Amino acid sequence: MKKSDAINIIKTLKQYYPDATCSLDFQTPFQMVVAVMLSAQCTDERVNKTTPKLFEKYGTPEAICKMELSELEKIIHPCGFYKNKAKNIKLTAEMILKEFNGEVPKTMEELMKLPGVGRKSANVVMLEAFNSPQGIAVDTHAKRISNRLGLSKNTDPEKIEQDLLKVIPKEFYYDANHLLVWHGRKICNARNPKCNECPVSELCKNKI
Repeated sequence: MKKSDAINIIKTLKQYYPDATCSLDFQTPFQMVVAVMLSAQCTDERVNKTTPKLFEKYGTPEAICKMELSELEKIIHPCGFYKNKAKNIKLTAEMILKEFNGEVPKTMEELMKLPGVGRKSANVVMLEAFNSPQGIAVDTHAKRISNRLGLSKNTDPEKIEQDLLKVIPKEFYYDANHLLVWHGRKICNARNPKCNECPVSELCKNKI
């Protein structure tokens, strides 16, 4: 796809979703990291119902390190894969305290050293916690829309991101991250896309 078409898609979606923003609730960078980890294979809505109870008492790396693993598992159980997520959250809290002086690191490279934090999650943290988008987080929505619109023919999220970065200038990273997710949730869903309502249907390669 031409860069001009990609920019046109982002600008059109921006007009259609002027209020598109992050769906996860958080107050600190560490809470953002935890929320993103919990959101894997889970809806943001479910995460937002779970984190208030967690963050009320255990909203800092110090508090997470002191709590029992079984207690953490019990609280985050509704988010699925709770044993693995709890283990990674504890390990991440420990690493932040020991290696980063208690502060969430502010680079992609350092964020990806945290247990359970991959490139997609690091992208989200850089964008939402530090207002410094370094790329485009490719979740299931961004993947589906990128393929349907012809922004990428790849299926691997990291390869899709590289394709997106070739045609979407950095000044549009912030909006692109939110818009692809919102469009995927509201119109271009997996099973029954509302193509007749889609504001970018004319540029779509796979209208249904």
